[in-house]
Amino acid sequence: MSDDLGAKAPKYLQIAAQLRRDIGDGKFKPDNRLPAETALAERFRVSPITLRSAMAVLRAEGLIESRHGVGTFVRESRRLQRRSRDRYGRARKDHQLLTSHLRHEIVFAGRASLPAEIAAVMDLESGTEVVVRRRHLYSKETGRPEEIGASYIPLEIAGGTFLEEPTVVPKGLFLCIEELSGKRYTTARDHWVARLPTAEEAAALELPTGAPVMHVIHAARAEDGSILEVSESVWPADRIMVIDDYEVESTATEPAAPSEV
Repeated sequence: MSDDLGAKAPKYLQIAAQLRRDIGDGKFKPDNRLPAETALAERFRVSPITLRSAMAVLRAEGLIESRHGVGTFVRESRRLQRRSRDRYGRARKDHQLLTSHLRHEIVFAGRASLPAEIAAVMDLESGTEVVVRRRHLYSKETGRPEEIGASYIPLEIAGGTFLEEPTVVPKGLFLCIEELSGKRYTTARDHWVARLPTAEEAAALELPTGAPVMHVIHAARAEDGSILEVSESVWPADRIMVIDDYEVESTATEPAAPSEV
């Protein structure tokens, strides 16, 4: 059996590589049922245990999914696209939620202490009280959980307002914050990290063991440099695609924070 990893790789990784290639080449298309484990074990001449280890790799990558009592299927490969530079302009135009294509559920709204990671972004002490809005987002078509996240808003902006109520706002949250603060979102910075989920995140997103997530912390500031909102979102890594369109400098520049990759 030829593979991309070489003959020295563990057998289960060689099998995973071959099946991954079969899926990429279209031999198994989205929503196709894969052959039974016994048939695949015979094909690769391995034990059922080795075959299951290979399938677990593909399952963790999000390439396949098991349907109880039916079999194992190739998953639809389409990923949600996040175009950060276009999100605010679109929401200003249609006055809808930034992720209006998903069903929103506010699971918590009220005052809470800042975790250290978010406090550092907001230039505040860990434990500072702010208004927090935690959300779970679902596909409107399938009901599948697609994203979990939270928004952290300074108390002087959101304290004592409707943002402390666990209801979905009728338009983009940033538009509500602009009205309450009297300030306009001017600049934003996104911090992206790929990592393994916490137990709570894995349960909320219904992830298989070992499946990674993408985590973004989004900090939005007003013209005077003050923080208006910091939000964080977590997606299954195999369902998100980040697209960043930008102009390329035509002359030499010295960036404040040069890229390292």
